[in-house]
Formats: sequence, structure tokens, C-alpha cells
Amino acid sequence: MSRNTTIPQVSEKIGELLQVIAPPARLAILLTIGHGEACVCHLEAHLGWRQAYISQHLMALREADILLDRRAGRYVYYRLANASLLDLILDSARLRGLKPESIIPLINTENNPSCECPKCAPALTSIKVLKTS
Repeated sequence: MSRNTTIPQVSEKIGELLQVIAPPARLAILLTIGHGEACVCHLEAHLGWRQAYISQHLMALREADILLDRRAGRYVYYRLANASLLDLILDSARLRGLKPESIIPLINTENNPSCECPKCAPALTSIKVLKTS
């Protein structure tokens, strides 16, 4: 933005970001991804939601350039485009009277025993590969 930027223009840009991340489901997805990355099956296992529901939210977050993705075989892993978004979420939690120390342990649980992706269950994935070979 230029020097001639107005408060309404700034407000519009900030509002666009806040509107995209505002739904509680999207906040939950962002907290689950945290500082690392997660595939859809990891999000399914961690949040207990259907794949289609999660994918709709991931698409909106990707289209808003909030998430980046990478493909590894049949898995797509998502990560935050800018980790400072977590600071915004934690600051928002503080404003609502939530203690960050109660939220921080929930952010990006590295492995989830219910998830079968190579990141969460590498041994299980190796066994499946051997069985299909």
C-alpha cells in the first residue's frame, strides 16, 4: 500500500484476513497445523470431522494465501504461510480471557495415533507398502 492509503483501505485488507479465519472450524484447523504441517487425514483424526468438511475450509484458507501446501505421494501437507498468524490467534484468545498456556499445548500435535499418514505412522505405512508389494 502507498503513502496515500486510507483508513478504509487498511480496514478492508485487515477485515479480509479476519473474515477468512473467523469461523471456529478454520481457527481449529490453523491451531492443529500450528508451527508444523498436517495432512487432511491428520486433521480428520485430530478434529474428528469429515474429510469433505475439512477440505472446504482448507480450500478457503489456501485461496486466501493463509496456507501453503506440498504433495508427497498421495498425501497433501498444509502449513501456515506466515507463522505470525498463530500470534494473532493467541492474542485473540487472551482478549477473550483464555490463557495462552492452556492453548499452546494443543497447537500442532506432531503425531496422532489415529492418523495413518507417513508422518504420523511411518512404521504402519511401511508395513502397508510391504503387503502390497
